[in-house]
Amino acid sequence: MKGIKVLRVAMIVFLTLAFGTGAVAQQQQQRQAQPAQYRHEPAPLTLEKIAEGVYQVKGGSGANAGVIIGREEIMVIDAKMSEESAQQMLTGIKKISDVPITVLVLTHSDGDHVNGITAFPSDIKIIAHAETKRDMDEAFKDEAQRAYLPRIKTFDTKSIEYDPGDRKVRLLYFGPAHTSGDIVVYVPDAKVAFLGDLYFAGRDPLVHRHKNGNSFGLVNVLQSALALDAETFLSGHAEAATRADVEGMLRALQEKQDKVKAMVGEGKSLAEILESFGLKETPPAPPGRTRFMNLVEVIYLELTAK
Repeated sequence: MKGIKVLRVAMIVFLTLAFGTGAVAQQQQQRQAQPAQYRHEPAPLTLEKIAEGVYQVKGGSGANAGVIIGREEIMVIDAKMSEESAQQMLTGIKKISDVPITVLVLTHSDGDHVNGITAFPSDIKIIAHAETKRDMDEAFKDEAQRAYLPRIKTFDTKSIEYDPGDRKVRLLYFGPAHTSGDIVVYVPDAKVAFLGDLYFAGRDPLVHRHKNGNSFGLVNVLQSALALDAETFLSGHAEAATRADVEGMLRALQEKQDKVKAMVGEGKSLAEILESFGLKETPPAPPGRTRFMNLVEVIYLELTAK
């Protein structure tokens, strides 16, 4: 145990010397501001090849990201949580391809997916749903981050198509789910779909009511994603998933909704419903923090219109 503590202190000293106390403190604050499943020491950043010209970026601070390589352009999916990790990602991409990195697509507005945006060139093309840009406009206080907002090309239709050269990429909007602005990035020739935070493995999905997310909307979005001709589903906080994996999460979500709906119909209180799942009501968040409710609470509030 003593050896572990010594190693941890040595690592903190190394990070402080390597990145400066300000950067370390900022990353620690960012992790503490996230829901519990995001708070962890970052693993080394790696690029995992999923299909020809399609990679998943894992490790570093923040959520998984993605890379789609076309003949003329490289599209990056999401921007990591810190400028340092985003820069590591861009450096890693340049090691596997000399095609220019010209476009950044944001699956939604959570900080662990967008806060590293300042590592990208100032002339990068950025594409996101209109709701995502609205949420970022509210969240971004740093002027360096805000400088990127005017560059975000938004859409509010069901889909748009982008061609980075000899391959089509479809950006699909199926409605509110995790947030009100989630999009699915679909690469038909690779049969790969990037889901952002629409899929979680081994735990309940996270629905942001403060960003107008909706669990019943999530069911619709997952059903729509499964209707695509995709075999591999990539997400922000899990390993590459199969169709069966996504179907399993969808089924578990629907079963939970059905049980809560039946108990609401019986006149059960929120406390009684939570107890039946072995849960307690989420405590209020500290001042300035967001209250991240468990899925049962979210479903109950949606069903009772509270």
